[in-house]
Amino acid sequence: MSLNLFETSPVFRMACEQLRTVAERINLDKGIVERLMTPKRSLVVSIPVRMDDQSIRVFIGYRVQHSLTSGASKGGLRYAPHVEIGEVAALAMWMSWKCAIMNLPYGGAKGGIACDPALLSIGEKERLTRRFTEEVLSIIGPRTDVMAPDMGTDEQTMAWIYDTYSMKIGHACPEIVTGKPVELGGCVGRREATGRGVVYCIREALAELQISPTQATAVVQGFGNVGTVTCEELHRIGTKVLAVGDRYGAIHNPEGLDVPLMLEYAAVNPKKSMVGFPGSEAITMEELLAMPCTVLVPAAMERVIDKDNAGKLRCRILAEGANGPTTPEADAIIDDTDIFVIPDVLCNAGGVTVSYFEWVQDIQQLMWSDVQVNEKLRELMLGAFHRVRNLAKSENMTMRTAALTLGIKKVALEKQKRGLFP
Repeated sequence: MSLNLFETSPVFRMACEQLRTVAERINLDKGIVERLMTPKRSLVVSIPVRMDDQSIRVFIGYRVQHSLTSGASKGGLRYAPHVEIGEVAALAMWMSWKCAIMNLPYGGAKGGIACDPALLSIGEKERLTRRFTEEVLSIIGPRTDVMAPDMGTDEQTMAWIYDTYSMKIGHACPEIVTGKPVELGGCVGRREATGRGVVYCIREALAELQISPTQATAVVQGFGNVGTVTCEELHRIGTKVLAVGDRYGAIHNPEGLDVPLMLEYAAVNPKKSMVGFPGSEAITMEELLAMPCTVLVPAAMERVIDKDNAGKLRCRILAEGANGPTTPEADAIIDDTDIFVIPDVLCNAGGVTVSYFEWVQDIQQLMWSDVQVNEKLRELMLGAFHRVRNLAKSENMTMRTAALTLGIKKVALEKQKRGLFP
């Protein structure tokens, strides 16, 4: 099969390059590699929506299921102007490795709609979401493909999908999505899970480097769900947050930002941005990424660290809260430094892990307490961190190669054991 449909995307090419590199190192069967490089199922849909001004606008939506070998496919749904099929396919592939690293019974999937949610009213977003759900109804299901929030979507988006799907099948089916409101069967702690997982990994890296959290400083690029929770959790353990950036700009305070006040400021800002926060100075995104700090957390977009800025990083730990923030060219530069990389497929896996908890609770109709959720999340994140770290040390691998090796090996073995249906 030609991959030209996806290969126009630099993000998809990057995901495939990572796969090829690991496959060569572990001598993976070429037939298995070709299967892993080709998404199982891809759907592109047009979504006509009646806007508030009564005009009709057609949006383009995508759902890509990378693998169904390990179980139902699992992955977020993002609303962003840049969404395209190659990016979605890459994110679905990374989700397969992420689920495998965490030993979750899922394959990877991802979805997206090319739109700017900031320019849509609540009613327009609801109509968009419900029509998208209708268009992908044939390929989703609680044992087939389970969506979750991502960039530009939230628990309300998941509630609309849950309701639309349930109306179609004739009964409530809370396990069709995760990351939905707690009142509808959502899991306590799901919203905070990705950021908490990031900080669990950071704490382990700090401990290995013998750096106290209270002596550490941090810079966070991205101020969505992952970035805000990461800031909160870093502040809670005593780490000073020096700078934060989002789509509107970046701010800095060499004495440390007052994180609780900054979050309050952003909450009442119409753009949900921290830009203009009193006591801070504006800086460029280039200055943000190059700022001296203990921990740098890219928590927004793919490919923000590239060959042009990788050599300017002044962090001791690079904790990838976003998916694919570092290009392979940047990796080659970073590998020659002493930067401790916590790769995305490990670092941000807390979200899908607590999504799994939510799915299990909905199927069993037995809900967990927040203490149970957080304790189990910490247990699984630390277990995965040390499996990756031990492999990296024993085989003289980078942390990224070790993490990808664990994920790819598991999915490849499952495909080999199941065989190929004629």
